[in-house]
Amino acid sequence: MAEKKKKEAPAPKKPAAKKKKSHFWLWVLLIGVIWWFSNFTLKTADHAITSSKVSSDIKLAVISDLHATKHGISNKTIFEAVDREHPDVVFFLGDMYTRKSGWELIQKPIDLADMIVSAGYPLYCVTGEHDYDDRYVSELEKKGAKVLSYEEDTIEIKGSSLHIMGIDNVYYSDTFDLNNAFSLREDSYNILLAHIPNYEKFAAFGADLTLCGDTHGEMARLPFGLGPVYCSEQKVWLPKFLHKELDIYDKGFFYYDGGRMFITSGIGVYPAPVRLNNRPEVAVIEVKPKG
Repeated sequence: MAEKKKKEAPAPKKPAAKKKKSHFWLWVLLIGVIWWFSNFTLKTADHAITSSKVSSDIKLAVISDLHATKHGISNKTIFEAVDREHPDVVFFLGDMYTRKSGWELIQKPIDLADMIVSAGYPLYCVTGEHDYDDRYVSELEKKGAKVLSYEEDTIEIKGSSLHIMGIDNVYYSDTFDLNNAFSLREDSYNILLAHIPNYEKFAAFGADLTLCGDTHGEMARLPFGLGPVYCSEQKVWLPKFLHKELDIYDKGFFYYDGGRMFITSGIGVYPAPVRLNNRPEVAVIEVKPKG
């Protein structure tokens, strides 16, 4: 009788390999949130400096380079950021709209000026290379703003005298000299408003505080205070790493004998929304008595 072969038990089936979940869309969402936060949310950048020329704390709010668009940061958001700080004076430093904009966009900084002046804040303005239209300037003045084109004004704030000067240069010649236009006052805190920074010329003039915009903080910045990714003035990449011999005037305070220049990174995202580590800002500078 033939021996029956035992049937071998079937090998156990291996469990199907689990498909790895893709995190692609999660990364897309995260990058989108970071991009939006970096370009379309507003911060208040607070700074404090001292001077022997003021007898009490004086707060200055600085707004620049709005480059008004239909979408983005609203006038209401900007005004509320200013109003929360209760500044003694507000400054517009130019390029509040982009050249060749329609009147709908030009109207936005005019409306913002109206909100600020109506709330009781003195407003001083200079123009930049974009927002020099005569009608725009006229409308600002109708709202109560003072637009300074090689003009000056002196105001008293909390017992201290502020001497405010403004220029509208979009070009500086080799012979440019502010001493031909203004005289500093020993009994006042001298503030110069200029859209485009020119450290050497402004240092030679020596205002107590020079306020500038224009650079947008060079838009994209490296973390940990390592400076801009690209310097448009010097036309170099990674200037703090590759070109340490160059003087880079991009954002923040730069000191000179008798005073300092401050550059705000502004609010707008012109020419493209590529801000990184450099959110739109209203800069608030508190000048405290030195003692």
